[in-house]
Amino acid sequence: MLLHHYRFHPDDTLFDVAAFRDELQHHRQPIALFKQALAALRERLDERFRRGADIRDLVYGRAWCLDRLLEVAWERFDWPDDGVALLAVGGYGRGELHPHSDIDLLLLLGHDDDTPYREPLTGFITFLWDIGLEIGQSVRSLNDCEREARGDVTIITNLLETRTLAGPERLREAMRERLSTAHMWSSPAFFEAKWQEQITRHHKHNNSEYHLEPNIKSAPGGLRDIQMIGWVAKRHFGPLRYEDVVAQGFMNDAELRILSQGQAFLWQVRYALHMLTERAEDRLLFDHQRTLAKLFGYADTRERLAVEQFMKTYYRHVTALAGLNDMLLQHFDEVILRAGEALEVKPINPRFEIKGGYIQLRQPNVFVRRPGALLELFLLMAQHPEIDGVRADTIRQIRDHRHLIDDAFRDDLRHQSLFMELLRSGGDVPTQLTRMNRYGVLGKYLPEFGEAVGLMQHDLFHIYTVDAHTLRLMSFLQRFREARDGDEYAVAIEVIQKLPKLELLWIAGLYHDIGKGRGGDHSELGAVDAAEFCRRHALASWDTRLVAWLVEHHLLMSKTAQKRDLSDPDVIHAFARTVRDEVHLDYLYVLTVADISATNPSLWNGWRASLMRQLYTETRRVLRRGLDNTVDRKGWVDETRVEALGLLRAIGADAVRVEQRWQTFGEDYFLQYTPSEIAWQTQGILAHEAPVHDNSSQHEQALPDQPSAAPVAAELPLVLVSGPSDDMTEGGTKIFIHARSVDDLFAATAAAIEQLGLSIHDARIATSSDDWTLNTFILLDDDGEAIREPSRLEAIRRHLVEELDDPDDYPQIVSRHTPRQLKHFKVPIEVIIEQDPANARTSLELVAPDRPGLLARVGRIFMEQNISLSAAKIATLGERVEDVFFITDKQGRPLTDPEAQSRLRARLCEALDV
Repeated sequence: MLLHHYRFHPDDTLFDVAAFRDELQHHRQPIALFKQALAALRERLDERFRRGADIRDLVYGRAWCLDRLLEVAWERFDWPDDGVALLAVGGYGRGELHPHSDIDLLLLLGHDDDTPYREPLTGFITFLWDIGLEIGQSVRSLNDCEREARGDVTIITNLLETRTLAGPERLREAMRERLSTAHMWSSPAFFEAKWQEQITRHHKHNNSEYHLEPNIKSAPGGLRDIQMIGWVAKRHFGPLRYEDVVAQGFMNDAELRILSQGQAFLWQVRYALHMLTERAEDRLLFDHQRTLAKLFGYADTRERLAVEQFMKTYYRHVTALAGLNDMLLQHFDEVILRAGEALEVKPINPRFEIKGGYIQLRQPNVFVRRPGALLELFLLMAQHPEIDGVRADTIRQIRDHRHLIDDAFRDDLRHQSLFMELLRSGGDVPTQLTRMNRYGVLGKYLPEFGEAVGLMQHDLFHIYTVDAHTLRLMSFLQRFREARDGDEYAVAIEVIQKLPKLELLWIAGLYHDIGKGRGGDHSELGAVDAAEFCRRHALASWDTRLVAWLVEHHLLMSKTAQKRDLSDPDVIHAFARTVRDEVHLDYLYVLTVADISATNPSLWNGWRASLMRQLYTETRRVLRRGLDNTVDRKGWVDETRVEALGLLRAIGADAVRVEQRWQTFGEDYFLQYTPSEIAWQTQGILAHEAPVHDNSSQHEQALPDQPSAAPVAAELPLVLVSGPSDDMTEGGTKIFIHARSVDDLFAATAAAIEQLGLSIHDARIATSSDDWTLNTFILLDDDGEAIREPSRLEAIRRHLVEELDDPDDYPQIVSRHTPRQLKHFKVPIEVIIEQDPANARTSLELVAPDRPGLLARVGRIFMEQNISLSAAKIATLGERVEDVFFITDKQGRPLTDPEAQSRLRARLCEALDV
């Protein structure tokens, strides 16, 4: 089915078939001549593509040339009679061929007995392979086609699009008659089967057109969706010309234009992919995106990379195509297939009614007479959860009239009130905003949001476009409201229920990333836009300030939790001073959790949940105590020691031995750990120091829900391993290492952990006054989950003991890395060194490409530069890491010497820039 006025005209400059026939008569090696013709055709078409020729000329032109070559090849064989025909099927049957598209052929027989044709058929197929054509061929009789098509919707779909290349046309006509709706696959049955097929296909792509590396053929909004519309129309109406498509009421001129433009764009991308990769590549992989952006003339600007501009164009096309596909198929189902069904109609108001569970206009000119109905429709859906969706004719009316949303529309108090009423409706606001975005209304009403539609960031961390991420964030907020996923989001569910004005959260969510792609700080730019929205919609000044503050600081809580030392009371107090009160804290917590969860499916895990819970809880405690109360570090230490000693006494520990060990630990140790952690570690150390034959009693007195180390000889390093307890869903697997402090221990530990396929997310590095380590690591597996199985915990413990038992082996351990796929990104290395005077140490933030053995290499560099590590916060964000290390020199002093800082920065950049 043609989607436009375009008609391909045969072009002898592409392939002169008469000259080729003449040359063939005088050429002794026909295979070589055919190969030369195919190579020349490919070069000619590729050159025209690079010069910007109409993509339709190239795609249809390639098919036309192949037709001519196949005709000539067919004529080389002796066919006994006219009982066989050569047909092009599938995409080639539509007359479309990309550089490496499948060349699908059907050798159609009039009768079941293929004996007379076997020799020429075999010779013909072999010849096509010999000349280098990658064909997909089948040999079927009319009866075969009828039988196989009756039971397989894929086969009949393929046979709907055929052309006779050689042999009698009557065979194809006979096949078409047998496969008609009068004999099999009625329009409703065919439509239902293809719709289910599309649902399955879309599900494989997460029902989203927004993918980092989309498949331009199979993903939602891809070429298959365009073909789906053609198949359904062709099966119902028969072969269509351009004029018939609109006349039959299946679509209108504007929709046809969207399909044609979308197809042309995707064809250009597909052609380029095939040409560049020299294979049938339909995946828009990262390593192709930059090349294609340059090929299509995009250039980097201060605001956006060329690849981001190119992908924005891609996403806008496929989003429009996916929405159109949904609407047209729904329209086909409602208006054509189910036109005679009696559906219950329930009026809502003079403008809208519900028909068969779907909302529709009561008269076709409603939007002209009352443009505000473009917003009212979504408000009604939020107020009536029984409505399943919008009827296709009304979707079409929305699309045709959304141009009415202009500056005057946006400035109209009635329309502003309708939008705010939607946000305050108490219904499923995110679903309605998503519908508004799908139908192009949201970007019209909020032009600043429209600028973010299809905007992507070229990395592995932000895997959705800005608009898709924003609407996912909103859907997570709705999940919190409905108390879904209670175990995973318990605190967010509890907090969101007590927010005084939910509409402020919706607004902050809409605007939190809206400033991206403008070349400045997106948080500050978004805060300005959010404040303007609030003023335009007449929100109170306090509400406006809160919304703007949330947008400006929407990254504050996640950065604090993931990059600062939460065991430091000063960090908590500084965060609390910025937050100011519990209302700001509650709003910010819920917004942050939804933001993290909506950024990347693998980002929210038990460890991040525990960090966020800790920061929220500690901050709320400070706010309730009062910001004017100074941090009592000594009181904090004393309380922790008393509580930890009580836990140890309860299991029979010797208080004198405990106090003796604690004398070497230092004050900071009791600030870093909870009483239960201190008790667990101290118990393990005391048991490890005891003679081997006395360990059984110590092992039996383990703290509840905390695994103990097995009895080992004192000269081996002590390794304690614990997963979260059964009643604790958040957190990571905890590793405690007590060993002689030697060079390379951190680097060797990092390498040994990586060999297990685990990742470090937090490290606390301490050394007692008698030169023993008190090192703790938080680990997660490749899925971002804590390890809980006792057998695997024991295997981890054994592996670390074996790897760390001999310091002489540490350099060899550091050089062994678990292989990991390297990403197709160039991440500039950043080393930011700042002082942390409250804790008499230096903070080093490292942004670098994620590479195997990175932490081990960092540890080696610290050793080379005489740096001591006291703590680390590890964050892997897609293709890059953002790690924070708290360091001192070997004497325990902050790293304040500019020359030493410069040497460290240069060494890190040199070693990690690979």
